[in-house]
Amino acid sequence: MKELVYNGIDHLMEEDFSLPKSLSWGLVTNEAARTLEGQTTRLALLEQGFNLQCLFSPEHGLSARGADGAAQDDQLDQLTGLEVYSLYGPGFGPQLEEVDAVCFDLPDIGVRFYTYIWTLSYLMEACCAEGKKLIVLDRVNPLSGQLALAEGPLLDEAKHSSFIGRWSIPIRHCLTVGELALYWQSSRDMQDLDLEIVPCRGWQRDFFFLDTGMPFVAPSPAINHPATLLTYPALCFMEGLNLNEGRGTPFPFQQFGAPWLDAPSLAAHLQALHLPGLIFERVTYTPVAGRYSGEPCHGAFLKVTDPHTYRPVTTGLAIIATLWQFYAHQLKEDTYPTHANPSGEGHLALLLGDQEVVRLLQQQPESTLQNLKKWTNPGDWQEEVRAFLQY
Repeated sequence: MKELVYNGIDHLMEEDFSLPKSLSWGLVTNEAARTLEGQTTRLALLEQGFNLQCLFSPEHGLSARGADGAAQDDQLDQLTGLEVYSLYGPGFGPQLEEVDAVCFDLPDIGVRFYTYIWTLSYLMEACCAEGKKLIVLDRVNPLSGQLALAEGPLLDEAKHSSFIGRWSIPIRHCLTVGELALYWQSSRDMQDLDLEIVPCRGWQRDFFFLDTGMPFVAPSPAINHPATLLTYPALCFMEGLNLNEGRGTPFPFQQFGAPWLDAPSLAAHLQALHLPGLIFERVTYTPVAGRYSGEPCHGAFLKVTDPHTYRPVTTGLAIIATLWQFYAHQLKEDTYPTHANPSGEGHLALLLGDQEVVRLLQQQPESTLQNLKKWTNPGDWQEEVRAFLQY
């Protein structure tokens, strides 16, 4: 019989980790952080006797339903009666005066531009600076932890550091949040941080989300289906172009389109690339929100057939190169305003982490298609992080 897979919160509920529950605790969390039974982490910790004093919420707010990129306000949690301080508006770092220690429990989906990990980075800096204990309740990486599947490009930190990528890691990093925390503690000179990881249990590095048997809980509004966990790393790049990325439809980040695309031709061109682990289906849809709201959009739907061979970042770059190859007169970079980047300028470069890749996709798409392995090479990432692996 296959062993059950537990996230850190469930492991904590079952075993005694000798944590000082009587300290004044803060908790970084949202509604998507739940136990296997569906209880929110904040209620589970209260029932375990943790002296929670306040909550902190990331992008999308405590509800995990706030609009993408919209600043979130402080609020009162109706479930626990605790104050909730937003870490996505006006600033990104927490004020820790009223707590002795902080617990972090947020889901991650395994890619650099998903912002919850950068909330963790600011939290680590604050805890280190103020001498506060930090507990990270680890969670599985739904894209698996196989380091051989990591995909760059690495972030050009000097030019493109932002809240969708502060520090230089690959786009697909293949670590858990706990492992990222341990890596950053070492690589970002936070050795004085009192950091403890409550690990997952039963998770193996070759497990994708569907291998875990865990119930799916949407970590944010547009990641609304388990299939989206696989397609989001490929289609998030569309935010930086004049395309609809499926927002305003039941299938955000599973499909993309625009009024000026030819769906049958595009799907045929993409299918002819013979990218591993997926098929492209032509599609026409009319979004009710987002770009081209109310207009018929023609494009492609991504259907992953084998997550073990599928390479999402490679797929995303291949799609963009194909679009620039056949639609050079219509395809353009577009702004994507958020609280973290109010002008929305340069969003594609921030997502990719490298302006040179943007230039080559636009000016030399055929050559880029032939050199996708070069542009998605994560460098020596495997060797750099091996010492911090927990599973």
